[in-house]
Amino acid sequence: MPEIKNPNAQSGGPGGGGNSTSSTVLIWLVLLVGFLAYQTFYNKPKPEPTQQPAQNQSQQTAQPAAPAATVPQPAAAIAAPAAQASGVSAQAESITAVENDLYRIEISNRGAQVLHWILKKYNTTDGKPLDLVQPQLAKFGLPLSLYTYEAGLTQQLNGALYQVTVEGAQAGGVVHAPATLVFHYAASGIDAVKSIHFDSSYLVDISTAVRRNGTPVRTLVQWPAGLGDMEEFLPNSTTRAVVRTSATSQYVTEINGKQETTSASKVSGNATFEQPFGYAAIMDLYFAAAFLPTNPERTTVVTLHNSLDVLSNLSDTASSKTPADVIGLAVGDSSGENHLRLYAGPKATEILTTIHAIGAGGRADGPSLESLIQYGWLTVIAKPLYWALHIIKDALGAGIYNWGWAIIIVTVIFNLAMMPTRFMMMRSSLKMMRIQPKVEAIKRRFAHLKMNDPKRSEMNAEMMALYKTEGVNMYGSCLPMLVQMPLFFAYYRVLGNAIELRQAQWFWLHDLSMPDPIYLLPILIIVSMLVIQLITPSPGMDPAQRRMMAIMMPAIFGFSMLHFASGLALYWGTGNVINLALQLSINRSSYGREMKAIAAKKAAKQSGGTKTIQGKR
Repeated sequence: MPEIKNPNAQSGGPGGGGNSTSSTVLIWLVLLVGFLAYQTFYNKPKPEPTQQPAQNQSQQTAQPAAPAATVPQPAAAIAAPAAQASGVSAQAESITAVENDLYRIEISNRGAQVLHWILKKYNTTDGKPLDLVQPQLAKFGLPLSLYTYEAGLTQQLNGALYQVTVEGAQAGGVVHAPATLVFHYAASGIDAVKSIHFDSSYLVDISTAVRRNGTPVRTLVQWPAGLGDMEEFLPNSTTRAVVRTSATSQYVTEINGKQETTSASKVSGNATFEQPFGYAAIMDLYFAAAFLPTNPERTTVVTLHNSLDVLSNLSDTASSKTPADVIGLAVGDSSGENHLRLYAGPKATEILTTIHAIGAGGRADGPSLESLIQYGWLTVIAKPLYWALHIIKDALGAGIYNWGWAIIIVTVIFNLAMMPTRFMMMRSSLKMMRIQPKVEAIKRRFAHLKMNDPKRSEMNAEMMALYKTEGVNMYGSCLPMLVQMPLFFAYYRVLGNAIELRQAQWFWLHDLSMPDPIYLLPILIIVSMLVIQLITPSPGMDPAQRRMMAIMMPAIFGFSMLHFASGLALYWGTGNVINLALQLSINRSSYGREMKAIAAKKAAKQSGGTKTIQGKR
């Protein structure tokens, strides 16, 4: 329930009356929200330091120089044709397009590399199908290119013209999955074969083998640089998002059921790791490229780190440029012959839960890729919240506004569930108001003592005894706030990680994962919070402090919502409207009338006690 308990409501605690407890909780909430906004939008990336290989002794190995190992011959699926002795290559560059219902992948025979990996069900900010391959990052390499420990050999393999064999149905120049493309190149003692199998899912099966004069050469398969949702690298500011998503990119690995995540800025460049990786991936908030080795116990992973200068303010072409992290990875088998599965697509829960790493028995029953969706320490709240939103959205149907309505409905349900705590808070505040004269009397008796005087413990003991006698829980007025704080941050995590909310619309909000473009919801939040502050009885607070908090809180939250996801602002604004209506109802109840009477009585007493010094005539 996005209700901020009015700091003017009565509360108290050992050593003092007033509303110190609720104010303290409130101030911490305000600081947390402000810190979150700062981290998200104002903590600018620092210039990238020179990357050194990671010093993780349990994972990192020295980078070998062209390791030569005795390995089995390649599988029949990627065996080199008998004609390799006389050389195998194409005469000219050609592009083969492979399609299913989910993607269109265009592969050049030059290096057998992917030029475009287009996801049909996802769009860019300007409404075009999303391409996971960023053309501005192509200078760092293309997906499915090969990585070796010899720069010359790597350049040769990724620049050669391969012969292509297509196994699958073709129509109109397009290969329709299920299909397999086999690329073969042989020259000057180098023999390279790359086989790529496509089916109806986002998964792609890849097998490669490279030999030099018949000896296997350790090669790895790359996804070298970034993902397609990183629109800050696009040159035209009118067709891209204004949020730098590359700052959220991460490198993720799974070893023996344990997942480790490294932020982009901390990824080492060209560091080699040899561990039984169940999977290794790079990802941003909504998309991932994850390699799942067929033989985890022989897996080699190389982390790649580059940088590219982009505008510090993506909406201002005149702003200065700062480095943005660009990470990638290369994965292969230490034997020199690679058999991998590659998932390149959305971080959608219903998809990732069906994709598993290879388990102990050699079957795909290991950990799933679902853990790539990272809700952090609030997973226990965020995941049920996501499913609640998903279930309600599905129940509403396929309307374009239904994710927004799902947020509103979940907020209403939560408010109804919180009603008992609201009444508990109100009763606790009223009890605290009733005993306030007794609290003040105790404080007056000990007022002459200094703050560090040991006898002040007697005052605290008397207050605790008074609370116990009167049945007052000094934390009762804070309970709703303490409950809703985790929900607020869980909403933040869901809206920042659930791809279903990416580009989800709700009336003037064209993307619930992005800020409100016309600031209507932040204005609603500021106004509603201000009104709630003013209409809530508060006899136990200094008027000056009350005015300051009544203005400061709405201003801080409203300003934060200018930059948070509009879905989060929709949740908070909806809760504020419900809370305002509820407070108006409470004010008309017997509890509310008694609270107002106590407040008026205290105000009259304070006014009547003011001394006026008359001037002499």
